[in-house]
Amino acid sequence: MVAERALGVLCCAIVMCGVAVGSFPRVAHAIPPHAGPPHAVPPNVILVITDDQGYGDLSAHGNPVLRTPNLDELASQSIRLTDFHVAPMCTPTRGQLMSGRDALANGAMNVSNGRAILRKTMPTMANFFAGAGYRTGLFGKWHLGDNYPYRPEDRGFQETLTFRSAYLSAAADYWNNDYFDDFYLHNGQLRQYPGYCTDVFFAEAMQWIKERGASGEPFFAYITPNAPHLPLFVPQKYRSPYASLPHKQASFFGMIANIDENMGKLEQMLIQEGLRDNTIVIFLTDNGTNTGDVIFNAWMRGKKESLYEGGHRVPFFIRWPAGDLRSPVNIGEPAQAQDVLPTLIELAGLPNPQGTTFGGISLARLLRGQEQVLPDRMLVVQYSRLTTPVPKKWDAAILWKRWRLIKNTSLYDLATDPGQTTNVIASYPDVVARMRTHYEAWWSGVAPTVNTFSRLTIGHTADPVLLASAEWRNVFLDQQYQVRTAPKKNGVWTIQVESAADYRVDLRRWPVEADTAITAGLPPYSAVDGTYVAGKALPITQARLKVAGFDQTVAVTATDKQIAFNVNLPSGPTDLQTWFLDANGKLLTGAYYVYVTRL
Repeated sequence: MVAERALGVLCCAIVMCGVAVGSFPRVAHAIPPHAGPPHAVPPNVILVITDDQGYGDLSAHGNPVLRTPNLDELASQSIRLTDFHVAPMCTPTRGQLMSGRDALANGAMNVSNGRAILRKTMPTMANFFAGAGYRTGLFGKWHLGDNYPYRPEDRGFQETLTFRSAYLSAAADYWNNDYFDDFYLHNGQLRQYPGYCTDVFFAEAMQWIKERGASGEPFFAYITPNAPHLPLFVPQKYRSPYASLPHKQASFFGMIANIDENMGKLEQMLIQEGLRDNTIVIFLTDNGTNTGDVIFNAWMRGKKESLYEGGHRVPFFIRWPAGDLRSPVNIGEPAQAQDVLPTLIELAGLPNPQGTTFGGISLARLLRGQEQVLPDRMLVVQYSRLTTPVPKKWDAAILWKRWRLIKNTSLYDLATDPGQTTNVIASYPDVVARMRTHYEAWWSGVAPTVNTFSRLTIGHTADPVLLASAEWRNVFLDQQYQVRTAPKKNGVWTIQVESAADYRVDLRRWPVEADTAITAGLPPYSAVDGTYVAGKALPITQARLKVAGFDQTVAVTATDKQIAFNVNLPSGPTDLQTWFLDANGKLLTGAYYVYVTRL
């Protein structure tokens, strides 16, 4: 148990300095090309990031209801960065973590809308580790691109166990996955795994880690459970201790309790395998809480998707017993997800190709106690929103020591107002001017590419490629719930034809595994721990495909499960769009699933 029961929670976490002017780096920071590790044996690295768990969703941080004994123990053994920031939404955080670059710079700025892809020009954390001879594995959520060349196996991960898109039961995920006995992609191949999702991801990661340890191979394990993201499905035994709470919060806390149990199993495995001392373990979460705030939010304002502190300030624990780091302690220096990659490169002594730059800085000297404060800098938190996906200037939080400038209209002093209740923008014009100047420079660096979309490649192989509605350009439709309820939406896929050839393009309302006619509805689905709503029937009579100069409409019958078009496509960039129409030629929806096969 952490000695200070709440780790100081918010007030101690915001250990802010004064407002003296410093020189602020603009966008990218270089790190030494090779800063050798402190020990001859390279450290292993385990990075665990959970989904939608907030700063207050830990008993070590003062939660009065939730019990997380294993995470509390890890916290007590770790350096705890108590003013650590991510994006207020999962994909932007994960892209920043993997690339060390700001979300608006790396392209992975949204969870859908065609903006959830990490640009292929950005090397990932896995690339750096693999390039240094490490074995690399991903176990859980990726959400930075489902198609070649954006999949985790294309981005440096040698072992992958994952699923498509944002979460289990997202539109592109295997139909009716419900957290129990689900179908996942193992090294790109679909396979069913018995058990609860979080248990599966941890168990497979631990088995892989054991094998690496037995063979003496250094490893980087990225463990990324989809929990406690919606839908809030969990074995009843984890929910029962919280039965006095509303079902939603009891389920959410039960999912975190299950994560905590798995963290305990991970720790015991590391001890048993003799791997604990030379393994860097990092734990953090991907945004503020989505569900736990009604119980406890560490006295912060805001939650997931918010630019207030509760949307993007999260736990960050780092432990490396053999690494000559500081003793366990709270450090209140402002830090961010973009700092993790350059930090690990320096701690592990990974080669860093000349010219590689990051939006963050290495924290290695701070963690080693070689410096007590970080360089004076400002941080920018900005992402692309679900319903207004085109990033807008000033839709951001600018962070400078104790100050928070929100949307260029509100300034908060966290030293005296940790709950961000009083706007003091009129009282500190010099502070505001400096923060605005920094943001202007930052925006000028990211603005030229914020509407540059990563193209989905077809024709790389003869294998079918799934284009799912989550990648519609600036259109949000990324839930199986939406597929079932069929809102009138349509969008464009931004694609790259790699090989000039004949292609078969299959348009579907339902995915292949649902095996259902385009016009038909579906009954409600009874999941293990809940129910998915019924699928709506649609009076579709026509299907239209438009791509690279091809534009054709054909009839749809009541028994058609797909409509196939044979199209000769030249190589190069193009757009693809589909329509499902009624008898009057009116749009009902676009095809949610398009399968493209090179013939």
